[in-house]
Amino acid sequence: MQDAATAHGLTIEIRERPKANSLAEAAELLGILPSGIVKTLVVKRADDTYLFALIPGGRSISWPKLRALVGVNKLRLPEPELALAATGYERGTIVPIGSSTEWPIFADESIVGRRIAMGAGSHGYSLFVEADDLIAAYGATVADISVPETPRD
Repeated sequence: MQDAATAHGLTIEIRERPKANSLAEAAELLGILPSGIVKTLVVKRADDTYLFALIPGGRSISWPKLRALVGVNKLRLPEPELALAATGYERGTIVPIGSSTEWPIFADESIVGRRIAMGAGSHGYSLFVEADDLIAAYGATVADISVPETPRD
């Protein structure tokens, strides 16, 4: 992971983090707002290629917005084994940095200008990086691709 970050000119910080039972708990453990935790979601296209969607905590993918941006009619979250095969990372640890394949990245515009926490490639760790540096290093597309999560009862 560090080698991949260095190869892209990125400065990252990896911190050990105890298991959290919620987004709010994870944010509290890291000393940041929940929106500062960014999920890296692997999204499968109909042609069996993938992309990464970077979505901040408290928000979820807007499928209509992402499909329109990508220019396709069908996108979906793959099964865990397909996500692992596509990235080399298990769900819950996925990050574009060091992925076994450098899939295109689509970042929600709300992460711009922020220091963010992400998966770090293995359970029990979080990776911190400047979102703008990550976006620039990987040529990510920045757009409005999320909606507020619906509260669960």
